[in-house]
Amino acid sequence: MLKPDPSDPIVVTGMGVVSPLGVGVPTMWSRLTAGKSGVVTNDRFDTEGFGSTIAGLVPRKDTDEHGFDAADFIDSKEIKKMDLFIQYSLGAAQEALDQANWHPTELKDQQATATIIGSGVGGSPVMGRAFEIIQTKGPRRLSPFTIPSFLANLSAGWLSILHSFRGPIGTPVTACAASAQAIGDGMRLIMTGEAEVAVVGGTEGSVDPISVGGFAASRALATTFNDRPSEASRPFDKGHDGFVLSEGSAVLVIEKLSHAKARGAIPLAILAGYGTSADAYHLTAGSPDGAGAQVAMRNALEMAGVDQSQIGYVNAHATSTAVGDAAEIAGLTAVFPGRGKDLAVSATKSATGHMLGAAGAFEAVVSVMALREGLLPPTINLEDPEEAADKFDLVPNTAKAKNVDYVLSNSFGFGGVNAALVFGKI
Repeated sequence: MLKPDPSDPIVVTGMGVVSPLGVGVPTMWSRLTAGKSGVVTNDRFDTEGFGSTIAGLVPRKDTDEHGFDAADFIDSKEIKKMDLFIQYSLGAAQEALDQANWHPTELKDQQATATIIGSGVGGSPVMGRAFEIIQTKGPRRLSPFTIPSFLANLSAGWLSILHSFRGPIGTPVTACAASAQAIGDGMRLIMTGEAEVAVVGGTEGSVDPISVGGFAASRALATTFNDRPSEASRPFDKGHDGFVLSEGSAVLVIEKLSHAKARGAIPLAILAGYGTSADAYHLTAGSPDGAGAQVAMRNALEMAGVDQSQIGYVNAHATSTAVGDAAEIAGLTAVFPGRGKDLAVSATKSATGHMLGAAGAFEAVVSVMALREGLLPPTINLEDPEEAADKFDLVPNTAKAKNVDYVLSNSFGFGGVNAALVFGKI
């Protein structure tokens, strides 16, 4: 197994977020740890006839001072060329790059910068609108930017073009593990010497009729709390009945500690380990014992050189589905034998809903913040926990002050893809 050099670890030097809890890491963290929810009534389209009428929506700046306005980050004439998922990623990336102070102007630095931004879906809203145009007005009325606005890799493409990043570029499209794998891919590129800096993360902007209708058809979405949106996402709670579809983006800048020090960057945390695996079990459900997830978690711990007893907090993938939450708890129980309330396991999707391909990167940012702030974000809406999960400290409803040295962050996706990341205190 390829492992980072413990004397010169890979570190996070920048982070950016566009999320249902607002734009910017400070705003997101403040609202998350205060137990706020970003799940609201879905006003993106007419939801009559849809089983789920709620979503985790990125707030607009005209209704929230910490909301999103694409014009804050993107030239107005370029906005029409990109769907929301691209816009969100450019906003998150700008914050991360500014914090890292990484704006290379020399060719060698540009060529040493990798851009890896994952997405589970890409631009499905544009695809839906394109079909409507074809049906009502004919194919000749389509914009020439239709294809570039929805291709999943165009988030990384735009980011590379706008910031002159000329190193390796890629886009994992591995459902809800996409951005965790993007972080892992960037980590590997640095370890092999193919890049000095990697801009990594994920993005999603698919709260649209296709995605909502499709997930609803598979009975995956929460429907019981349509009249009480903020209570709908309930990981580990007996009242959970599905996940809440949401949107957003998170981007991190990673590099070796020696590289960060040489240019005066401030390291935020160590990216210590990464593991990934396939369930080889089912298209949409993991093995009930979390077997594939166990492999990913153990590989991440091995790469990090960390014993399971050193992990103080797990940011769970837990989406609020009965099958998925139970499988993850089974996997955690196997990977962390003998652990109980000394291991904190919280599910921040309770506050954001499920950001699909952006979830892993968002939760990576949350994990770094937990390390830095000594504060564990809560699992909100936890009123009657499942017995199997309640063996751990689920950080119910209220953030908990606790200093931890290592955090594990999980991401699992359709197709049986698993990814786990280990972050350590700097």
